[in-house]
Amino acid sequence: MKAIVQDAYGPADVLEPRDVDRPSIGDEEVLVEVRAAAVDPGVWVLMTGRPYLMRLAGFGVRRPKVPVRGRDVAGVVAAVGARVTRFRPGQEVYGTCESGSYAEFAGARQSRLAPKPTGLTFEQAAAVPVSGMTALQAVRDVARVRPGQRVLVIGAAGGVGSFAVQIAKAYGAGVTGVCSAAKAGLVRSLGADDVVDYAREEIDRDGPRYDVVVDTAGNRPLSLLRRALTPRGTLVIVGGGHTAYRFTGGMGRTFRAPLLSMFVGQRLRPVMSRERSEHLEELTRLVESGAVTPAIDRVYPLADAPDAIRHLMGGHPGGKVVVTASGTA
Repeated sequence: MKAIVQDAYGPADVLEPRDVDRPSIGDEEVLVEVRAAAVDPGVWVLMTGRPYLMRLAGFGVRRPKVPVRGRDVAGVVAAVGARVTRFRPGQEVYGTCESGSYAEFAGARQSRLAPKPTGLTFEQAAAVPVSGMTALQAVRDVARVRPGQRVLVIGAAGGVGSFAVQIAKAYGAGVTGVCSAAKAGLVRSLGADDVVDYAREEIDRDGPRYDVVVDTAGNRPLSLLRRALTPRGTLVIVGGGHTAYRFTGGMGRTFRAPLLSMFVGQRLRPVMSRERSEHLEELTRLVESGAVTPAIDRVYPLADAPDAIRHLMGGHPGGKVVVTASGTA
């Protein structure tokens, strides 16, 4: 099969199209014929090997253990393992995979897949899993958003942010999105009641008014984020943010926030995202009810996956960047 492969850590130039063997699957795994995959900052981390902390976490010290990039996947089941009970060949699915999804076929655990939501294209479905599950856990599980609360989403036009806005609205909150002026229309179309243009105003412009702040941007100090929170509000930190720190990748706030929480009235929590089929099933419910629609910025053919990653990391896209398995011959 054709795949986008890397043999060493580095910039997008280390990626190259190559013919490789189809992934083998275990008894509880599914072989998916990939129709589309998505790009998220985690792809950049695994491609560059930065922060170095991730190498020590088991992803490969000198080179990637898994040479094919990509984790979000949407496609058609090609084969199933002996103990797979939830899926059958020919079924349309979406979720996350272990073998790399920038390829014509990918292997995935059945526990990390779900039937593709009715009404979504494969490109839309591929945009959901990683960012959607992260946003769901930030809003529902960590922040515990309730009807009538006021929620601020920083990075509201991005992958996780665009889902967080919609999920918070679906759970009955009033939502303010922080984004550039150019993305304000998109963020309002996602359901935001108000928008803060970060180039003109800061998030504490109205004082401590938000019950929940979801920060997906990663470039504001905890002191500023706390000034926008009510005295008993919750701050949810998504991702490490600043990548200039080679070892920790800007994870300092993530480590400090829970410690600071012990001495203040506010809850300051990072998201440690988990990928499970029940999270996908809740996202499917939200999508099929019309409460959530994936926002897609741009679609690239598989051979141009390196350009898709460059665009995500350098272009501040509105919504998700997607790679399709078509046009690879």
